[in-house]
Amino acid sequence: MIVDDFLVFDDRGLYCRYGDFYLDPQQPVQHAVISHAHGDHAVRGNEHVYCTEATAAIMACRYKKQAGGYLNTYSYDQTFIRKDVQIHFIPAGHILGSAQIMLIYKGVRYLYTGDFKLQEDATCEPIAFVQADVLITETTFADPAVQHPDPVKEIQKLNDFPSNILLGTYALGKAQRLIQLINAHCSDRRILVHHTILPINKIYEQFGYALGKYQPYQRKVMKLTTQGFIYLVPPMTFDSYFRAKNVLRAFASGWKNLHYQNDISLFISDHVDWNDIIRMINRVKPKQIWTLHGDGHLLKAHYDNHIPVKELNV
Repeated sequence: MIVDDFLVFDDRGLYCRYGDFYLDPQQPVQHAVISHAHGDHAVRGNEHVYCTEATAAIMACRYKKQAGGYLNTYSYDQTFIRKDVQIHFIPAGHILGSAQIMLIYKGVRYLYTGDFKLQEDATCEPIAFVQADVLITETTFADPAVQHPDPVKEIQKLNDFPSNILLGTYALGKAQRLIQLINAHCSDRRILVHHTILPINKIYEQFGYALGKYQPYQRKVMKLTTQGFIYLVPPMTFDSYFRAKNVLRAFASGWKNLHYQNDISLFISDHVDWNDIIRMINRVKPKQIWTLHGDGHLLKAHYDNHIPVKELNV
C-alpha cells in the first residue's frame, strides 16, 4: 500500500521519516541522499552524504572539506539500506553522475527523479527507465506550451555568426555539454573557457567523457582576433560583461527570459519539457504521481484522475 506521507517537506527539505534521511536537502542534515551535484540539490555541510561517485567528486571539488562529513558513494543499481528503506541510484541523464533515486518500502517502489532529461547528451550517462508505483517528478517545464528544440540544430546556429561569441552557461553540466556540441557541430570555431569551468571539465574527463578541444580564456586572444572564438562564461561573468564590445551575446538555457536583449537565442535545456515528462510517465507506469520543483497543476488536469497527481509543497 502506498504511504501518503512517505515523503514530506519540512524546514530543511524533503524528508523520509521511514528511513530517516532527506532527499536533496536545502539545509545541512545528518543523512542526505543526493541526486546530483548542482548547488540547489547538493548543499555543503551534511554529515552523511549518499550519492554516486561522480557526484561526490564534483562536491569535493566545489566544497572541499565542507562537501560532507562522510561521502558514501554507490554505483548505479547498487542497493543500500537506511532503516527500513532500500535505496539505489538509476541514471537520470541530467549531468555527470546524476541519479534518479529508487526508494523501496514494504514492497512499494517510490521513484524520485531529481532533475532529469531524455535528450541525448554525450557528456553524461543516458537516462534509464524503470517502473515504479509512485513517480516523484520535477516539473520545471511541465507546460504543454514548452517544447525544447533539437540541441544540435540550436548549436548549429552559431555557425551563422562568424563574430566572436560570449556564451553564458552554467559551469557544471551545461558548459561541458556545450563544449562537446560545439566541437561536434561547429568545427570551425575555437573554444575559450572561463577559469571556473576548467576544474569541472577535468572531472568529466577523468570519468571518461571526452569534451574535445578547448583552451583557457586569454584576454589577448579575444582582443586581437574578432572572429572565430566562442568564450564560455558562468552567469555572473556574463552579466558583468553586458557592455562587452566586438562580441555577440548568447545564453544557453530553456528559460525564455534569459534570452532577452541577447544577440542569439540558444534554447538548450538540461530539463525535460512537457512531451518528455509524458514519455517518462508512460515508461514508469506509476499508480500515483507526486510533483515538485515547479507547478504540477497542468499534469493533474492532463491526467484528470486517470492517474492521481498531487503536489508536494514546502
